[in-house]
Amino acid sequence: MHHEHSFLYEPVNRFLIHLFGQPSEHYLQMMGAQHGQVFWLPDHVLMAMLAVAVIGGILIPLKRNLSVENPSKLQQSLELILSGTASLLDDVIGAGMGKPFLPFIGALAVFIFTCNIFGMFFFLQPATANPSTTFALSITAFIFYNVVGVRKQGLFRYLKHFAGPVVFLAPLMVPIEIISHLARILSLALRLFGNIFGEHTATGIFFGMFPFIVPWPMMGLGIFGSLLQAFIFIMLTMAYIQGAVVVEEH
Repeated sequence: MHHEHSFLYEPVNRFLIHLFGQPSEHYLQMMGAQHGQVFWLPDHVLMAMLAVAVIGGILIPLKRNLSVENPSKLQQSLELILSGTASLLDDVIGAGMGKPFLPFIGALAVFIFTCNIFGMFFFLQPATANPSTTFALSITAFIFYNVVGVRKQGLFRYLKHFAGPVVFLAPLMVPIEIISHLARILSLALRLFGNIFGEHTATGIFFGMFPFIVPWPMMGLGIFGSLLQAFIFIMLTMAYIQGAVVVEEH
């Protein structure tokens, strides 16, 4: 059955209201409260925090038990995923150039997949089904690849790329390049939000109509969709990083 909020939303906000009192009207407006809603933390923020807690709860104990001689099955699986991601980074960005970006890309992939997979549980909500979360992720990726480009190429050389192949085209190319880069924020955010929101909504509707028939096939589809959307997001981010660090000479 589809729920509007996760199981954490009401108890956490009741506790925060008891602790800090009612939030101000200005705060609620900034947080996008509607229809008389009163809260300190919106549900997508709670779900993002829960995703971080789940990831940390799994990976931190695993780190303490890493073994070269006798690795666990989970460690072997994660090592396989990491090596595959590292190879993919080298393929997209360039041979030997992908390793420095593995922590960032890996963190994006794990966080997005975890948030996506929350949509499979009736008592949780996927944080990525809220545009605030997906825009935060896309803006983070945007800032990251631009900072990487400036550090790799130098500020002047990186900005020179925006001017196009010849100087007299610069007045035309610079606005086009700026708009195309800003459009990446919109593209990354809306693609992830639209797919996860649509999938989560459809699953909730079908689950309500056919509670004993739909769940298992939808769970398989949900896992695949969660993985696919995380993969698409990091692949596009890799491509943007490649464009930032490997700027062609004009």
